[in-house]
Amino acid sequence: MKETCRSLTAVAALTFTLSTIALTEAAYAAKPVGSDKGASEQSGGSNSDGIYAAARITYSGSVALNGTSGNVTSADVNWTPPPCWYAPYLGAKDFKKKMSADIERQLGTPGIGSTAGSALTELKRHYEAGYGWADNPGYEDYNLDKDGEGMFWAGVENPNEPDVLKRSSCNDLPFWVDNGEPPPPRYEEAITPQILAALAYQHMQLPDTQVTLAPEQTTKVNLPTWAWLDKAVFDEVQATAALNAPGFDLQATTTARPVSLTLEPGTDDAVTYPASGECTINEDDSIGEPYARGKANRTPPCGIKYLRSSGNGTYNLQATITWDISWTGTGGAGGDLPDGTFGNNQAVTVQEIQAVNR
Repeated sequence: MKETCRSLTAVAALTFTLSTIALTEAAYAAKPVGSDKGASEQSGGSNSDGIYAAARITYSGSVALNGTSGNVTSADVNWTPPPCWYAPYLGAKDFKKKMSADIERQLGTPGIGSTAGSALTELKRHYEAGYGWADNPGYEDYNLDKDGEGMFWAGVENPNEPDVLKRSSCNDLPFWVDNGEPPPPRYEEAITPQILAALAYQHMQLPDTQVTLAPEQTTKVNLPTWAWLDKAVFDEVQATAALNAPGFDLQATTTARPVSLTLEPGTDDAVTYPASGECTINEDDSIGEPYARGKANRTPPCGIKYLRSSGNGTYNLQATITWDISWTGTGGAGGDLPDGTFGNNQAVTVQEIQAVNR
C-alpha cells in the first residue's frame, strides 16, 4: 500500500503540477507605516478556460517589490520561512476538469510504461471511484455533489526558497476541505495565520536609514564621533500577508519595532561607546544623542573613537539596527518571531590631527 501511495504521489507530480504552483503575488511596494498602504490585490474568479483561479497570497505594507524577499535578516540563524505549504486550490467542478484532463492526456502518451500507467489508473480511481488508503479517503466523481461547499487543497512552493528539496516537500495528493473547516491535522504545513506572518516577515522591507554622525564623514584620530538616530526617521514598520478563498480567509500582520543600534567601526583600531557597540533605544524612541556645541569634551552615549588614520582610504562603518518582530492574525492569533536585523555601511575618513610648528 505504501508503494502504491508513493507511485500515486509521483504520478501526481507529473500529471498535476500543483507542487510547483506559485500562489504568491506581491501586491504593493514598500511604504512606511502611516502612509497610504493601498489595497491588496486578490486573484480569483475564472480564467478563459473556466478554471477557478487559485487564491493567491497577497502582500501589502512595507514589502519588497515583485514578490522578492525583503532586506530583514533573522537574528536566529536556525529560523527560516516556510519552504512550502498547503492552500486552497480549486472547487470540485474545476478540479475535475483540470485533473481528469491531465490524467487522460498522460494515459494517452505514446510509450507510457506499465508502472506509470497503473499508477495513473489508481489515481483516477482515487478521485472518481472512492479508492482510498490509510488516511487518504477516496472521492466519488471528484466530490461534485459538494461543489461550492469546499475546495481541494494542494501543495504550494515558496518561490523564494533556494533549497529545491525543501521547496517541493509539500507533495501529498490534493485533498478536500469543507468551507469553514480546518484541514486534517496531519497536514502540518497547511496555511495558517502564523505561516502568513512568517511569509510577511520574509517579504518585509525595512527602511534604509543612515545614521547621523558628528563629525560627518571625516573625523580625526582620538576625536569621539557621535552617532544618533532621530525618532522621526526611526519608526516601526508593518507588512501584511493575506489569503482569500471561498469559505477561507486568513491574514496576518507582522510588525517590526526598532530596539537598538550596533556600531562596527570597520577596524580594530577603534573603541565604541558604549564598549559593547550596542546603543539601546531611548524613552523617546530615538537612539543616541545629537551632537551640539559644548559637548566636545564629553563622551558620547553612542559613538566611536578611531585610534588610527585611515590613510588614503576610508573605514567601512557598519551600523546595524535590531528590530523586535511580532505578529497578529485572524482569530486573535499572534506571537513573536525572531528579532530581525538590517545594516547600512558608511564610509568614514579618519585623519591625523595636524600639529602647527611655530
